[in-house]
Amino acid sequence: MKLFSHTHPRKNILSYQPWHIQVDGQWQTLEIIRGREQGKTIVAQLKNINDCEQARSMIGIDLYIEKSQLPKLSEGEHYWEDLIGLEVINQKGISLGKVVNLVDTGANNVLVVNGEKEPSSGEDRKEHWVPYIEPFLISVDLDKQQILVDWDENF
Repeated sequence: MKLFSHTHPRKNILSYQPWHIQVDGQWQTLEIIRGREQGKTIVAQLKNINDCEQARSMIGIDLYIEKSQLPKLSEGEHYWEDLIGLEVINQKGISLGKVVNLVDTGANNVLVVNGEKEPSSGEDRKEHWVPYIEPFLISVDLDKQQILVDWDENF
C-alpha cells in the first residue's frame, strides 16, 4: 500500500515499528513486512493485508507510532505535536488563540492559530498563519503552554 509520511525524510517512517491505527474507536497494531521509497511516496507491505480491497479499506486512516520511538531533540527544538494546543501570545500580551495545526510551506513551517469566539458577538476570531521562524517566533514555553510571537493581532 502507498503511504504519506510526515517524517523528514519521508522514508524514516519505515524505521518506526510498530505502527498503530484506530478503527471504529479500537486501536490496532500493524506489522510491517517490508517497505521502500517509490518516487515521492512510500510503499509498504503489511502483515495480514493481502489484497487491494483490504488495502483500500485503509484509505484515509492515520498511522501512529509511540512517542518513545522518536529521537530526542536538541534544546529549543519541538515536535509539531507538542505545539498543538499551545496559546499564542504576541508581544503586546494579546492572545491570538491556540495552535490547531502546522503547515510546511516548503520555505518554512507556519503555525495555524485559531482564536476563540468573541464573547460579545459569539463570532469566530481571526485565524492567523504565523511563520515558525525568527524573527516572528520569540519563544516556546511548554511549561506555561505558550508561544510568544512578534505578530500583529490584525494581520
